[in-house]
Amino acid sequence: MPCRLDVPQNLMFGKWKYEKPDGSPVFIAFRSSTKKSVQYDDVPEYKNRLSLSENYTLSISNAKISDEKRFVCMLVTEDNVFEAPTVVKVFKQPSKPEIVSKAPFLETEKLKKLGECISKDSYPDGNITWYRNGKVLQPLEEAVVIIFKKQMDPVTQLYTMTSSLEYKTTKADIQMPFTCSVTYYGPSGQKTVYSEQAIFDIYYPTEQVTIQVLPPKNAIKEGDNITLKCLGNGNPPPEEFLFYLPGQPEGIRSSNTYTLTDVRRNATGDYKCSLIDKKSMIASTTITVHYLDLSLNPSGEVTKQIGDALPVSCTISASRNATVVWMKDNVRLRSSPSFSSLHYQDAGNYVCETALQEVEGLKKRESLTLIVEGKPQIKMTKKTDPSGLSKTIICHVEGFPKPAIQWTITGSGSVINQTEESPYINGRYYSKIIISPEENVTLTCTAENQLERTVNSLNVSAISIPEHDEADEISDENKEKVNDQAKLIVGIVVGLLLAALVAGVVYWLYMKKSKTASKHVNKDLGNLEENKKLEENNHKTEA
Repeated sequence: MPCRLDVPQNLMFGKWKYEKPDGSPVFIAFRSSTKKSVQYDDVPEYKNRLSLSENYTLSISNAKISDEKRFVCMLVTEDNVFEAPTVVKVFKQPSKPEIVSKAPFLETEKLKKLGECISKDSYPDGNITWYRNGKVLQPLEEAVVIIFKKQMDPVTQLYTMTSSLEYKTTKADIQMPFTCSVTYYGPSGQKTVYSEQAIFDIYYPTEQVTIQVLPPKNAIKEGDNITLKCLGNGNPPPEEFLFYLPGQPEGIRSSNTYTLTDVRRNATGDYKCSLIDKKSMIASTTITVHYLDLSLNPSGEVTKQIGDALPVSCTISASRNATVVWMKDNVRLRSSPSFSSLHYQDAGNYVCETALQEVEGLKKRESLTLIVEGKPQIKMTKKTDPSGLSKTIICHVEGFPKPAIQWTITGSGSVINQTEESPYINGRYYSKIIISPEENVTLTCTAENQLERTVNSLNVSAISIPEHDEADEISDENKEKVNDQAKLIVGIVVGLLLAALVAGVVYWLYMKKSKTASKHVNKDLGNLEENKKLEENNHKTEA
């Protein structure tokens, strides 16, 4: 504190004092103008805290609240005393405000203590303000209640300010930040310090219930496990619910989940859940348990005789339209099999397979192994080699199980090849031998399977005797080729006939048009002749 006086020339000494509340002085420092010495009065509260410079500026170290006084600088001459007062104000910035005693949660529509805002060690005392989302909270009856308290420490004389807030919350306060601030005065004026944000858990009752099916599936099939989950939109969410199953009026008390295992088609229906204490608040969902049944008749291994009729049916029963696929020996068929007269080529492994495309994993299949049996049937053919040196005899055999073929020759002749056989396909194969008979012989072909033994014979002339050859048996594959060729020939013939018909019609139209034109020409010519005769007659009459 500088002495706010001009130092007079005849100064004797200078002194500093402060005034007590009652106005009485207390001297604390003295300095002589001649001896240049400084003396400090025995005042305990300022012991070792004072310093008086040559220009009579007084310094006080380690300032205290008690230093807030009226100090006076005195300069004394022989005939006068000069005084200049200095009023000292002491300030102490408060600590950063902090929200303490925070409520663990707030409940909607209930007035509840949110917390306390506290700021310590302030001088002079400050003021505390509450904020919601950055806006000042003003007291409001039965909604916002603010109680402010301040307390001074008798030793330090510093103030502690406390403000408690009671608040009635709503759902709009979810995730809203609450803060507080302390406003105080310092040497440079008013200042404000803010606390950290505080966000509170807002409790509110359930207003809506929802039900879910877990795991979420587009389609549920028989054998699946279903978990129903009930949810309430309150906070905290309800922990128990009542679950209502189709056809059961009484609810089943459970946690927020209820599991059904290995469901069947009769589990299809409406499922509901509600609150325990508020049954009118209910949610529902419809569950469809998809099913797929397949019945193949006949199925398994079936043995039939060639020529028999065999009706086959694959019956499907499903929760929605199902696709049906027929396979034979792993090859897809264009249509379902139907046998009015069985052939050997009809034998095989048939599979009827069905599926629901929209339901993952819902497939059924059954198989039919068809065996077509038949007694051996024999047809023999002969053919002379172009060289005329040998004849080929073929024994065509049809039957199932595969008949065994045995040759017998009556007469003389050399057998060139007796073992050549074709592959056994669709119940048919053949065996052939090549012979050069020196005389007429008889060849006997015997075919035998588990059903019957069949014998057929063929007379063959000597190699030197020409005879008519019998055509070979046409295989199924060749038959199909012949049929295809016949169809092609018929198609060509029909096409040619149609072309000829069209050409004939065109020619007839042309001729008809030509005759009509000719008649018109003749008529015109006749008219010309008549005109000439009339002219000649006129000339004659004039003459």
